[in-house]
Amino acid sequence: MVTLDDYFRAHDAEGGDWRKRAALAFTPTLEANAERTVSLANQLLDAFGEWRQVVSGWRPPAYNVIVPNAAKYSMHLTCEAVDLEDHDGELDEWIAGVEGLEALKRLGLWAEHQAATKGWCHVQTKPPKSGRRIFYP
Repeated sequence: MVTLDDYFRAHDAEGGDWRKRAALAFTPTLEANAERTVSLANQLLDAFGEWRQVVSGWRPPAYNVIVPNAAKYSMHLTCEAVDLEDHDGELDEWIAGVEGLEALKRLGLWAEHQAATKGWCHVQTKPPKSGRRIFYP
């Protein structure tokens, strides 16, 4: 099960909790978004049938700008996205199948195409500009 502590764990060299390290940037809206994102991620993982670790949750703006290939307006900035570990590619493969697509629709989630996320699975709570359930960044 993914927890809020997992979601806010910093994955940079210093580690720790982004809520404390970037306290001035953290707001009640971000917390509410994170609670929703974590809940939906857990529901998705329940449907998948396996637990996966958080690779990236909230990214404060100062950190997002140094993350390689991170989108300037990433959903991670607003706590509306989570990257889940997927070294074996099974989660991405499941999401691209009928059962996974149905789960995304039912939960109101969108996923980046597996070709763009080798080693992790990116899901978000807001549709991309294309509106496609599985999209290219």
